Amino acid sequence: MDLASIIGLLVCVGMMLMGIVTGDDGVAGLRYFIDVKSVLITFGGAFFAILASNSIKDFIGGLKSFLLIFKAPSMNLTETISKVIELSNVARKEGLLALEEVSGELEDPFLKKGILLIVDGTDPELVRGILETEVVNLDSRHRQKIGFWQDLGAMGPAWGMIGTLIGLILMLQNMSDASSIGPSMSVALITTLYGSILANWICTPTASKLKANNEAELMLKDIMIEGLLSIQAGENPRVIEEKLKSFLPPSERTSAEGDEGGEG
Repeated sequence: MDLASIIGLLVCVGMMLMGIVTGDDGVAGLRYFIDVKSVLITFGGAFFAILASNSIKDFIGGLKSFLLIFKAPSMNLTETISKVIELSNVARKEGLLALEEVSGELEDPFLKKGILLIVDGTDPELVRGILETEVVNLDSRHRQKIGFWQDLGAMGPAWGMIGTLIGLILMLQNMSDASSIGPSMSVALITTLYGSILANWICTPTASKLKANNEAELMLKDIMIEGLLSIQAGENPRVIEEKLKSFLPPSERTSAEGDEGGEG
């Protein structure tokens, strides 16, 4: 469970509620911020406009991807580097064919696929091509989900403004009653508020978290590819280690060295 996403979203709601209930009307002030017609215009317009620009399958997949921000990434770069170094030691001592038996213990399907390609004697350039094609397609699928939330984030304020304009037009048709202008203006502005909340509370954080997770996973796959090709080329495990640690920030490189030293 990703606590950062949960805490961030809940605190955002808490701040908005605090701003409302600390007003002159207290908790009763919440009623000023609830309007069914504004909800239908803003959220209905935004979501169905996105539906119109996607297939039903992609639309449902995009909505489901929201749950991914609450799932803590299982990716650990230092552990992956340690695993690659372990495989390189096996290959150096017992030969590449010995990796076939070890591959059965690997949990990561991408790393396992690369090992089996190497064991089968696949040309290094073909190995790189196959693995990089898989990474490109992975990135494409992830970007589709990221784009879904970015587009929805753009639709929210747009439909909020549409709702506001509708409310203002209706208000201007009844200017004879001065006492109704204030409440009517308030209702008209609620749609803009709803649009801003949809964009900045839900869509932008979701797109940003999915993008960060995607970049981390792509880096992990790059480490695996470089490590696998280095193993196939018969490079020294120490050289492979130094090569792969270049992917890490300096602070984590020290940690990786400590982990590997402890295993020895």
